[in-house]
Amino acid sequence: MSEKDNHELKEEESISDQENSENKSKENEIPSDDLNNLLEAQKQKLEDCQEKLKHSLADYQNLDRKTKSDIENGVNLKVDKFMLSFLSIYDDFILGKKILSDENVDVTGLESIVKNMNSLLSEYGVTSINAIGEIFNPNYHEAVSVVEDPTLDDGTITKEIRKGYISQNRVIRPTLVEISKKSEIKNTNGEENG
Repeated sequence: MSEKDNHELKEEESISDQENSENKSKENEIPSDDLNNLLEAQKQKLEDCQEKLKHSLADYQNLDRKTKSDIENGVNLKVDKFMLSFLSIYDDFILGKKILSDENVDVTGLESIVKNMNSLLSEYGVTSINAIGEIFNPNYHEAVSVVEDPTLDDGTITKEIRKGYISQNRVIRPTLVEISKKSEIKNTNGEENG
């Protein structure tokens, strides 16, 4: 076979390959409407996946917040339980110091210990609840007795029986108090005024 014949044969094969390729591409060709529909379907899948991802992220953030809150609350409950036990000892110590002081015993060493105890309470954010002269608040105080006093408003705290404490903006022990009540004044007809 001559070189010319060989060249012509290659050209014919090349043309034949192109025709086959064009025929195959026409067979595989998807109409543009179908392509648009396919594209829209893929866009919808993407939007669905993005929405699921947003929900999953929000769920994770909520779970993370709740877990941190649960851990913090658990730690705070343990600290509060410890502080309640400590406050019982603290109260007894303060009472003992007062009794010794009333009997003219030197309490200088005890005062140093009280300072250390107060420092510990302060370190853990434990503060006492002021009560004397305040109006009774059931969130901070627990009334154990009532006295009649016409000179004071109803619910005024007249006596503090046991000190209350707050830790991290939570009442860990309410103050036990005595509160006032205006006395009922009877007129000559037996009717009550108040």
